[in-house]
Amino acid sequence: MKKILVAATAACALVFAATAAAALQPGVYDPGNTGCVTATYTHGVLHLAKNCPTSTNAAAGADITGFTGQTFQSASFTLASASQCQGGSPRFDVVAGGTTYFLGCNNVTPTINSDGSATYTFTPQSLTAAAMPVPTGSISAVDVLVDVQGTADLTRITFNGTLEKPVQPMVQCKHGGWKDGHWKNQGQCVSHFAKAKHSKTHHR
Repeated sequence: MKKILVAATAACALVFAATAAAALQPGVYDPGNTGCVTATYTHGVLHLAKNCPTSTNAAAGADITGFTGQTFQSASFTLASASQCQGGSPRFDVVAGGTTYFLGCNNVTPTINSDGSATYTFTPQSLTAAAMPVPTGSISAVDVLVDVQGTADLTRITFNGTLEKPVQPMVQCKHGGWKDGHWKNQGQCVSHFAKAKHSKTHHR
């Protein structure tokens, strides 16, 4: 998983290289090996956590792949609670036309659902109403992340009308992705997930 660090005011962002297939690919940016950021996806929930001060150069997030060359139309995610929106985090980072656009949860008014969750929807109209710049130009990368201390549980993550689902774990081992999991090589990464799958199969 290829990451590019984008400078932002008192924050850092993950930007991942897009690939042909649309999918979520959880990952962390932790150059100091602090271990304070985690990104996991289970039972339809992308759980992102940063258990260290916001000033720490680390972030947890996920690639949103498959949109290279497209233009921005819309994006949305649902948080377990509006209280998980902290200082514009979580947010989408959209790289389009050579510019990085930050679409933070504090930039739009959420819809509070009957179960208490909060849905944040970003469209050209809602961003304009919030006096926020609208991504323009050809998209080269998209991700969703947290870089503020705290946790966020995201569901129903959509981009340009497509509901995003995670890539299969073994797919994450390919194209150098094993390096991001701190595996010694691709084979060790694949072996880990194969054993995990075998364990789940025999413990049902």
